[in-house]
Amino acid sequence: MKKVQVTGRTVEEAVSSALEQLQTSKDRVEVTILEESKKGFFGLGQKPAVVEVIVKADPVKTAIDYLQDVTSKMGVPVTITQRQENDLLVLELSGDKIAILIGKRGQTLNALQLLTNMVANSDPSSKHVKIVLDAENYRSRRQESLERLAMHSAQKVYNTKKSFALEPMPSNERKVIHLALKENRDVETTSEGVEPFRKVVIRPTVSAKK
Repeated sequence: MKKVQVTGRTVEEAVSSALEQLQTSKDRVEVTILEESKKGFFGLGQKPAVVEVIVKADPVKTAIDYLQDVTSKMGVPVTITQRQENDLLVLELSGDKIAILIGKRGQTLNALQLLTNMVANSDPSSKHVKIVLDAENYRSRRQESLERLAMHSAQKVYNTKKSFALEPMPSNERKVIHLALKENRDVETTSEGVEPFRKVVIRPTVSAKK
């Protein structure tokens, strides 16, 4: 976190000087006025203003820096591109041996996604971002797989009249299950548990139990 303490004849002058030192703009900093400027008697003994200016964390840059560092240490350096999908920031990873970062049923990718979100949103003063990691279009393939799983599990619940809990999934994958079964009148879905072990539970509706 970059911060400076600067004096100036006025608060505005001190802040302007701080922004120049930090090479940033006012919308990207937090300003704390430590001392207001005071005029002296007949212009003598004037006290300057003192401010502390802190650069706000950029959660997207933090996330990308973290990913590049951790993947490099894993021996799988990546190129990262980003795109916005509604309220989600999707970071697309590409590079050699990318399958290592996906892991079995996306477990490694999901673990990286969880850690990346925690690191990116660690500064309470910065804007919260929801980050989804993708690699080699894994998410679209996974979505198709989850939709099939949802339909198969719903049929199982309808036939047995018993609730069924799926394996723990990140929030974006649970959302796929919920949406896939939203119009199914024979079952209802809820998310239960605590992250990262939160999972979807599919239950028969009252009418389906009859």
